[in-house]
Amino acid sequence: MPKISIVIPALNEEKFLPNLLQSIGGQSFKDFEVIVADAGSKDKTVPLAKKFGAKVVKGGLPGPGRNRGAEVAKGEFLFFLDSDVVLPKDFLQKAFEEMEERFLDLATCEFLPQSDLQLDKVMFKLANLHVKLNQNFNPRAAGFCIFITKRLFDRIGGFDEAVKIAEDHDLVDRASKFRPLRFLNSTHLTVSIRRLEKEGRFSLVEKYLQVEMHLFTKGSIKEDIIEYEFGNFGKEGDPKLSKKILDDLEKNLIQLEGKYNQLTGKLKSDLNDVQSEFKNWKQNLEKMGESFQSIFTGKGKKSK
Repeated sequence: MPKISIVIPALNEEKFLPNLLQSIGGQSFKDFEVIVADAGSKDKTVPLAKKFGAKVVKGGLPGPGRNRGAEVAKGEFLFFLDSDVVLPKDFLQKAFEEMEERFLDLATCEFLPQSDLQLDKVMFKLANLHVKLNQNFNPRAAGFCIFITKRLFDRIGGFDEAVKIAEDHDLVDRASKFRPLRFLNSTHLTVSIRRLEKEGRFSLVEKYLQVEMHLFTKGSIKEDIIEYEFGNFGKEGDPKLSKKILDDLEKNLIQLEGKYNQLTGKLKSDLNDVQSEFKNWKQNLEKMGESFQSIFTGKGKKSK
């Protein structure tokens, strides 16, 4: 019986899934199984999953898909990941050992963006901070990094399949009534920014705020209050005015960051040139000093 069952809901993930599965295959910790819950992919998701040795089951939207994977899981711990995350090579070892040492039944971890943009790094830092600060008062965890014992998952009945959006928050909220959510200190994972790029960074933040407001005032979301497309990252809708404004702001910030990086890069290059010239000047000055010393004393440094 494996210690960990990794459950991954997927739909048309041939581009990202191999990166995750490759990072899983390279783990130092080997006592695990991988289950891909496929929601009817039309691309190479299923054959690729099987090629990497994953067990493939019929899935659905994220919540139902994760439930289908959990139903066949044999591990003591369920690690729910999404197809577009990548794990450090010691992730499973550190996560498992910390959950064991701290007697944790429910946990999440820091997630970093697969991006060099400072804007993305700042947004992710704020998201991580939100999770950390709310562990005891308003527990939240993203669906792509929820770690829970099988016994606790079964006790609460898994993901509520009637929930349309934020099924991850709903699960964590119900589970935390029995065992507290905790933030792992020993490890992290990285996640793609494809949803940020598709929907717009600030538009997505606005959407998440809508979700949080609904959860706070009305509870779990069991109707379609906002648009959500599982596994669809190639289509763009007609933006509303507010979305256009937010997207324009995002575009301008990214352009500003690009210009800043170009400027600092040029300044760094110029500084390196100045330092190099100064070094050459210093060396030439030292050689001149040695020459004068040789002329006036006849005791210049002997060449080796």
